[in-house]
Amino acid sequence: MQRTLVIGHRGAPGHLPDHTLDGYRLAVRLGADVIEPDLVSTRDGVLVARHENELSASTDAAVRFPGRRAEKQVDGKVVAGWFVEDLTLAEVRTLRARQPMEGRPTQYDGTLGVPTFDEILAILPELERMAGRPIGIEPETKHPSYFRSIGLPIEPAMVASLRAHGRGEGRADVFVQSFEEDNLRMLRATTPLRLVQLVDTTEGERLSEAGLRRIAEYAHAVGAPKRLLIGDDGVDTGAVARIRAAGLAVHVWTFRNEPRYLPPWCGGDPAAELRRFYALGVDGVFSDFPDTAVAARP
Repeated sequence: MQRTLVIGHRGAPGHLPDHTLDGYRLAVRLGADVIEPDLVSTRDGVLVARHENELSASTDAAVRFPGRRAEKQVDGKVVAGWFVEDLTLAEVRTLRARQPMEGRPTQYDGTLGVPTFDEILAILPELERMAGRPIGIEPETKHPSYFRSIGLPIEPAMVASLRAHGRGEGRADVFVQSFEEDNLRMLRATTPLRLVQLVDTTEGERLSEAGLRRIAEYAHAVGAPKRLLIGDDGVDTGAVARIRAAGLAVHVWTFRNEPRYLPPWCGGDPAAELRRFYALGVDGVFSDFPDTAVAARP
């Protein structure tokens, strides 16, 4: 059986701010096999890495552009703040990343920039030389329907960048994720990329046999939340076996060390939680702390 992949979720955000080149480098130094950038688009159509299109949580956009605050409807929700799609790439380059999660290190806030997708792809050979092994990439298209609706579709630029950097031809270490189905179906029809259908905690029905048959029509893997695979009571839900039976791989999100994110059954030990999922035979784990995930891996 192939070893479970450790996926550096947003880089290594347990140690450095999300989605920075230094964060991706650290993730690989800590043993990650794959790095995961979330992709959003600037006003001039350049893909950059941010977990959300609203920037105030993870950057100093509010300080640098106080007059750009806006209110928008994104995927049916009203969101207020500072939006990447209102800024040009030149303006985004003035931003500095900051730690968005309470209780994590903040000493690097204000020191690291926001990378483009091309810049992330460009450092992969450096990361592979440093690690002495292949390093994969698993970009997520964020709010793809919304970005398409405002004339900034993510998929064409993403595919073009992957191809330009030699990562666009269905390699086993390249995955594309989305919570939406339509853009994954479009990608399946137009590219050989390996596709991951993300499933939210509220979408347990998608992990039924019928739901998985539908996903298997276009995707190669399911990106499932932990609690849909092992419940809060510590009982295996059987979802991994159903995913496997549908011919799909399974990537699990998201492993974090802080007690507030740990299920009651693991006794406050993040390594114990990871070992339980490894024992289920999952194909990949998204971790904010790649060092913990690597140390716990059999």
